[in-house]
Amino acid sequence: MLRLTTLAAGLLLSANVFALSLSDLSQQDASGGLKDALIQGAQVAVKQLGAPGGFSNNPDVRIELPGKLGKAAKTMKMMGMGAQVDQLEASMNKAAEAAVPQAQALLVDAVKKMTVADAKSILSGPQDSATQYLNKSSREQIRAKFLPIVKQATDQVGLAQQYNAFAGQAASFGVVDAKSSTVESYVTEQALDGLFEMIAKQEESIRQNPAAAATSLAKKVFGAL
Repeated sequence: MLRLTTLAAGLLLSANVFALSLSDLSQQDASGGLKDALIQGAQVAVKQLGAPGGFSNNPDVRIELPGKLGKAAKTMKMMGMGAQVDQLEASMNKAAEAAVPQAQALLVDAVKKMTVADAKSILSGPQDSATQYLNKSSREQIRAKFLPIVKQATDQVGLAQQYNAFAGQAASFGVVDAKSSTVESYVTEQALDGLFEMIAKQEESIRQNPAAAATSLAKKVFGAL
């Protein structure tokens, strides 16, 4: 009987953890739980994208030639020049995969600098509020880390020069966005977009399934949403 009573009490306690509302949590707990979950999401996203094939094998973030260049690439493939296109796109995706690990420390630092007010706004905001916060607070610093790595990787491929020459002309006519006018700028922006897209998916997953959070505090906070 004692064991059953203890078990019942434990189950009730567990249920109460998830029955709490945000107003029942201290500001410190709410902030700490959110930070735990954000660091978890950022680390998972970086690990997934930084692995071989992290971009190229994921249709949601795979980097392809943009806009009119993409249309030109399809024409090239029909003319039997597909191998050149494939080589360029493969190099772009590999460059993104090489750069992504540099983001982890900056993302963790951005999370640690989050204020209680930031945390409160995120927890009461849209489903991707945490990702939006990270994008706004760390994108510029991550871009600065990515660019030289991407440039080094793409400079090793002769087709990168062809891309830059073609895209540079296209940009002057407004055919290609200025951020896509060099291969390193384009790949860097695509890598950033892919990174924050994957973080958003991690955030959505934890919001929908708090039990998937790595720490008990994060489980408690997201269970209260």
